[in-house]
Amino acid sequence: MDGKDATLGTARRKRVTIMQVAEHAGVSHQTVSRYLRFNGGLKAATVERVEKAIRDLDYRPDLIARSMRTRRTNRIAIVLPELTYFVPTPFRGAAAAAHAAGYQVDVVSLEGDEARRRERVLTLMESERAEGILSFTPLGGALAGTAEPSVPLLIMGEYDEKMRSTGAFADGAFAREVVQHLADLGHRRFLHVAGNQDWASARNRRAVYVETVERLGLESYGVVGGDWSVQSGYEAARNLPANSGVTAVVAANDFVAFGVIRGLQDRGIRVPDEISVVGWDNEEIGRFLSPTLTTVELNLELIGRQAMQELIARVEDREPPRFEPQVMGRLIARASSGPAPS
Repeated sequence: MDGKDATLGTARRKRVTIMQVAEHAGVSHQTVSRYLRFNGGLKAATVERVEKAIRDLDYRPDLIARSMRTRRTNRIAIVLPELTYFVPTPFRGAAAAAHAAGYQVDVVSLEGDEARRRERVLTLMESERAEGILSFTPLGGALAGTAEPSVPLLIMGEYDEKMRSTGAFADGAFAREVVQHLADLGHRRFLHVAGNQDWASARNRRAVYVETVERLGLESYGVVGGDWSVQSGYEAARNLPANSGVTAVVAANDFVAFGVIRGLQDRGIRVPDEISVVGWDNEEIGRFLSPTLTTVELNLELIGRQAMQELIARVEDREPPRFEPQVMGRLIARASSGPAPS
């Protein structure tokens, strides 16, 4: 075999994908998938084009995937944009709902930009190793508008490629409840220690804080930039001038609040007797600190659970469940917030 023949031999050995078959036939990948599933409803001319493309490209379907067409896998894939040090709360709700319905969960981490993630999801759909796919990252492009995916696909798209919350997950509306709670306790001068402004959730909480303070006729001493860390809260508290007049601190999350409390305590400032502190996220450790932490809890597990229940309904080809309207968050008042000092 000469060099040219060797090159051709190598090319033939490379597995042809369903996307290449679809492009060669001039049809969508969903149409090719329907053909391979032996689903009816395709026009004779379309069948002929798909079959010709399969012959021309010497396409050989994945034997494992083909065997799965005759039986259920009872597996759901949950797509995250990249592996991170934490598990997003909605994922826990989604996984619990899947397990309760008798499904196993495969976690798929898709690194790269949106186009790369979209390509990987198409490959995942082609393999048919999962009966449904729940994506916590936006995929965009043609896939986001797919009317008939080869397997049921639900895109929540509430996190970006860096697992920063967006959309409903980044809602800062409960900052109004925080400021109102402190105002009802007599506080009039506030400080906000913000989160990383690359996150929509941090920007939204900051914006609602500023708007609410102004609307209620209160006073904000200022907004201190933070990065969600305990250290940023600690430094903000240590650098707060003794004559600032601040009696309440609204922290971007519980970790920032933990740092604020420790920084105030190291200065001999009592919480909440002299300054009240409120966090966000209801981290469990906040129930065991001294003082226990007043915080905001968003029911993100519920969002994930409902999304999975909707996806499973699609997998099982039945009507999606109807969900009763529920409050997605609450303010939990604990010992770190108290009456403003006289």
